[in-house]
Amino acid sequence: MDGEHPVVVVTGGTAGIGRAVVREFAVRGYDVAVLARGADGLEAAVADVEEAGRRGLPVPTDVADADAVDAAARRVESELGPISVWVNNAFTGSITFFEDLSPDEYRRITEVTYLGFVNGTRAALRHMAPRGRGVIIQVGSALAFRGIPLQAAYCGAKHAIVGFTEAVRTELRCRRSPVRLCEVHLPGVNTPQFDEVLHRGIAHQPRPLAPVYQPEIAARAIAEVARRPRRSTWVGASTVATILANRIAPALMDRYLARTAVAGQQEPAHDPPSPGTNTWQPPAGDLGAHGEFDDEAHAHSPQAWLIRHRGVALGALALAGAGVAAIRVPAPRRPLASPGAGRRRSRRGS
Repeated sequence: MDGEHPVVVVTGGTAGIGRAVVREFAVRGYDVAVLARGADGLEAAVADVEEAGRRGLPVPTDVADADAVDAAARRVESELGPISVWVNNAFTGSITFFEDLSPDEYRRITEVTYLGFVNGTRAALRHMAPRGRGVIIQVGSALAFRGIPLQAAYCGAKHAIVGFTEAVRTELRCRRSPVRLCEVHLPGVNTPQFDEVLHRGIAHQPRPLAPVYQPEIAARAIAEVARRPRRSTWVGASTVATILANRIAPALMDRYLARTAVAGQQEPAHDPPSPGTNTWQPPAGDLGAHGEFDDEAHAHSPQAWLIRHRGVALGALALAGAGVAAIRVPAPRRPLASPGAGRRRSRRGS
């Protein structure tokens, strides 16, 4: 067993953000275990890891099954070595009005998207806590703080993850555990999920709300948090704006999103809508990391760059502040001589 390289587990690592995360960790020198349901995607993701010169381990897993996730963690520890980082990313969702979702569909989305994170966190802690080291990363969303129409089940699950994570983080602190539990909240991302998401009662192909970012931006931010753990990280200017606007004016956000977000999650130019859904079964084939929106997706984010280089940014701000202070603070003025001072000096010198 090769103990020279750290080991990362990525759930939902076969497509979209998860696939980009798998690639990012591999090029950074990690051995990568990929947990997902689809055999084709698992094979392709592991091939990406091996192409980067690292070991990959495909572990077929439905993250909604707590026993399966626990067994997957034991297998990773046995075949790759001690888990250094666990990335909870797997999810499923829907683009449909709440009342058009059946109870079984809503429950399934919640079991994968919320309980999958619970199961992954539990499995990771069983190995990390006794060793006293490790990082668990919850891949979240701006929608963990601001719900939007057509995504009630997904938004509810992401909100639940935040509350769950805060509770467990506090327990770890109470026990003085050095295991770090982190959140990385993302904007709309160009992933294949919009071809596979359950959709009903809408006219056009589902799409992410603009602005759209490429999955590599998310992957770099997640890998950076693994390297330098932080409690919570917001990626993308739109994530920051959404969260802050909802804190300041939630009723205004209600009205704005009611007016814009239903149409904003549909793309007539990409019709007809995909007939597939990954709610119950994994998609066939290798979906890769990118979706259909490369033509508008941002490949760079100044806000995400500042997260990765916050030391440089803070230093630059400090230097700029010092420069402004130097310009604005006038040089000390010499005190004015009092009337008759010259005459007094003359008398003393005479």
